[in-house]
Amino acid sequence: MRMHRSEEIWLTVTTAFLVLFLLIGGYLTVQLAMSPPSHRETIDPQKVGQTAPFDNPGVKKIGENEYEVVMTLEAFMFTPGDIEIPAGAKVTFKLTSKDVVHGFEVAKTNINAMVMPGQIQQITQTFDKPGKYLVLCNEYCGGGHQFMSAAITVK
Repeated sequence: MRMHRSEEIWLTVTTAFLVLFLLIGGYLTVQLAMSPPSHRETIDPQKVGQTAPFDNPGVKKIGENEYEVVMTLEAFMFTPGDIEIPAGAKVTFKLTSKDVVHGFEVAKTNINAMVMPGQIQQITQTFDKPGKYLVLCNEYCGGGHQFMSAAITVK
């Protein structure tokens, strides 16, 4: 069976695009470690308060100008609710939910994550500008959802 010339061109171009997209996706995933959040780190949502590091949420200095914020999210509150860090600090947030799906969005930044029970979400951000950053839950989590907020103060 003989194909029409335009069909051959169409098949060649679409096959080339498919191979190109697979190569780019593979490169980004493997070389740059860019991949969607997965189930790599999990936790029993019934034992969040008893499992390290979530048994002691808060801000910890882990290096020169580098901090780790361990935070739990549950019915209309972030724990800890107010965080203070120095300007220019690299901050890694470790987040988990104790009950339902919550959102973690920090206004004026590109931090925006879904935090699910049983999974640990990790986000790293450098806060260069001093100021007060509002943290909001952007996933509807129940009747008091609109009151769920926290603050990050960068000095």
